[in-house]
Amino acid sequence: MECRINCGACCIAPSIVGPIEGMPEGKPAGHRCVQLDSDNRCLLYGSPLRPALCHAFMPEQDLCGDSAEQALELIAVLEISTACASSVVV
Repeated sequence: MECRINCGACCIAPSIVGPIEGMPEGKPAGHRCVQLDSDNRCLLYGSPLRPALCHAFMPEQDLCGDSAEQALELIAVLEISTACASSVVV
């Protein structure tokens, strides 16, 4: 699968805890990354400044669904489930 044109869901739905150029405190879940241009393309794509989390997102049907809206929902569910898992004290 290839990235959907004008989607940007992977740059909106997840949180990024480390600094990003232009977002030194990271990015909260559900907020647009400042590195998304008006066509929802990453301005840091291919740059060593791009966060590791961003490199890890690969377009897959289970993650991207059939539309940008569905991708936002699916990634948001993943964000919530991993946030809950990381807050569990053992």
